[in-house]
Amino acid sequence: MKRTLDLVAALLLLVVCAVPMLLVALLVRLTSPGPVLYWSARVGKKNGIFMMPKFRTMRVDTPPVATHLLGDPGRFLTPVGKLLRKSSLDELPQLYSIIRGEMSLVGPRPALFNQEDLIALRTARGIDDLTPGLTGWAQVNGRDDLPIPVKVDYDHYYLKNRSLYLDLRILCLTLLKVAKSDGVQH
Repeated sequence: MKRTLDLVAALLLLVVCAVPMLLVALLVRLTSPGPVLYWSARVGKKNGIFMMPKFRTMRVDTPPVATHLLGDPGRFLTPVGKLLRKSSLDELPQLYSIIRGEMSLVGPRPALFNQEDLIALRTARGIDDLTPGLTGWAQVNGRDDLPIPVKVDYDHYYLKNRSLYLDLRILCLTLLKVAKSDGVQH
């Protein structure tokens, strides 16, 4: 049932967001050299690797590491990167990953392939059995501000308590967090 809801919701969101996505793509293209989309190797269910799209918010010469490891991530942002991250508009292309079944609307955020500490902790707690999500329990409880062990605790809570009610609660809380730009690293 979750997969069906994900598919229907992603298709509807794609239709509703088609024009804003085209405008964002145009904005990215006009304000910085390089591709509109950034395809990042991410860890999915059972630790399989898939390529996750985002609107590109960083310069093409940015090292492929988590934002918090860059030292001064602001110097790598494109002219519209900060706005796209703050508004979470950079995440919209991930609807494609939901349609493909590589992601869900709700689940733990997919780790970068090189975040070995996060991957190991999630695997040890069985979180790798979950399909990663566009948003998750950790995102509505701190997002980028959380230390990795705390993030994994939230992911584990989701694993043990997942339900349609919890998914709907997370989606509503996500909308509030995005509106306030809570917990976003720039």
